[in-house]
Amino acid sequence: MKPNSYFWREMAQLAASTPIVIDRPQGRPHPNWPKLIYPLDYGYLEGTFASDGGGIDVWIGSLGTRTLTGILCTFDTLKRDAEIKLLLGCSEEDVRTISDFHDDGMVYLFIKNPLETIHDLPRSLS
Repeated sequence: MKPNSYFWREMAQLAASTPIVIDRPQGRPHPNWPKLIYPLDYGYLEGTFASDGGGIDVWIGSLGTRTLTGILCTFDTLKRDAEIKLLLGCSEEDVRTISDFHDDGMVYLFIKNPLETIHDLPRSLS
């Protein structure tokens, strides 16, 4: 198995098998910046560890699945902090929404899971 495929399969397995804690539900403000409203559910994988000392961050998209859509790599230029965020069950519109959310004070790179296809929601549901 190629290293790239192995990485994506392991990350997808982790996301599918680990409980998710949603500590910032869609429509709620950030605890420190009340004008910053979360456009989708945001949380972390329970029992995992990231460089900031918390769990691995996750965004939950509108597709209703735990499919690993991709990874958002963020760099906060003010705090000089880099993180990854797993995007689960995200449509193309969800990816744009999440990217826009991180656009203020951060630079980011979205890496699409090459083993999955991102689908837009049917127009009648969007």
